[in-house]
Amino acid sequence: MSRVFDAPPEVVYQAFVDADQLAQWWGPEGCSLRRETIESDVRPGGCQRFVMVVRDEPNLQIQNTITFTEVIENELLVGRCDVDGAPGHHEAFSVGLRLEFHSEPGGRTRLELRQGLFDEASEVHDAWLESFTKLDSVLGQPR
Repeated sequence: MSRVFDAPPEVVYQAFVDADQLAQWWGPEGCSLRRETIESDVRPGGCQRFVMVVRDEPNLQIQNTITFTEVIENELLVGRCDVDGAPGHHEAFSVGLRLEFHSEPGGRTRLELRQGLFDEASEVHDAWLESFTKLDSVLGQPR
């Protein structure tokens, strides 16, 4: 999927790699990250770990670990995302993740996202759209 944000690539990139910013927007509506669970070591071979919680099911904890294979600051994040505890999944699963940050006219960023083998009709697609709406709000705050 592709999305244009009203912020330059370095700002959008930081929203993905900075733990404090990630805690403000990651997850679809009704979900959030526990800030104290976020670890962010963004480099090839490094990991980003966090626990997502669901407002209506506070005991449900979804563990996420992204292991990076390629990192180009402000341009590219590639890795594997391991997920454990997701609703509807009896076992942990792993999907590929690729985020490309492209400069657009007017100081904007076009984000190209590829994840796993999901199709556009999947709930994962909708979850990203909801997350990106939250990210729009974070990017609109004074920097």
